[in-house]
Amino acid sequence: MTTQRLDKLLSGTGRWSRREVKLLVKQGRVLANGAPVPSPESKYDPEAVMLTVDGETVFWRENTWVMMNKPAGVLSATEDGKGKTVLDLLPPELQKLELFPVGRLDKDTEGLLLLTNDGQTAHRLLSPKYHVDKVYYARVNGHLEESDCRAFEAGMSLADGLVCQPAGLEILSSGSESECLVTVREGKFHQVKRMLAAQGKPVTYLKRVSMGKLSLDAALGIGNFRYLTEEELDVLRNSLAGAS
Repeated sequence: MTTQRLDKLLSGTGRWSRREVKLLVKQGRVLANGAPVPSPESKYDPEAVMLTVDGETVFWRENTWVMMNKPAGVLSATEDGKGKTVLDLLPPELQKLELFPVGRLDKDTEGLLLLTNDGQTAHRLLSPKYHVDKVYYARVNGHLEESDCRAFEAGMSLADGLVCQPAGLEILSSGSESECLVTVREGKFHQVKRMLAAQGKPVTYLKRVSMGKLSLDAALGIGNFRYLTEEELDVLRNSLAGAS
């Protein structure tokens, strides 16, 4: 890989500014492969060098990918003058990396939300061209029936003018309150809620559980986040390869 300046590598983590990196190097607190870095302008292959600051290993990422279990009441946006956004749930070093949500979840919807600064891959995940499935768990008022499944499979034209492509509806339980999994390949405004409401089954709770072949980490608490692993990034890329 092309070598990069040390100050660019460390400032790219969001933890230090270039001015702070210069001071760290001057104080001998930055090591490359166990040896003090001579200059902030020193160049290294980020995939081959082991960098430490004050003895702590610094992991370099060309792009940052974060999985969040989005809570209700928080907006899937980079900024909003009226309320808290998902970026407000991240630490300062991540807020500096210009991350953005990959698609949106409604304010009152929970579940899997990816944040990244990899615009190209994010665009492909959201593009109808690649047909990346998004799966939601929903609770609704009313009895879900096989006729509802058939309506989803056929595609729906709603009374408000929204035209929805064929989608999947799997009934998990049916009663005065029913549970289901909904699979869509689009991301139209309030789409899942509007489709179920059109069948006379208003949504009372909605949570996204997967995107492509990537599922929400069951151990990730509501409002918490973590970096995607290399294996999970491969899963995302495979989702695109399989859908193209």
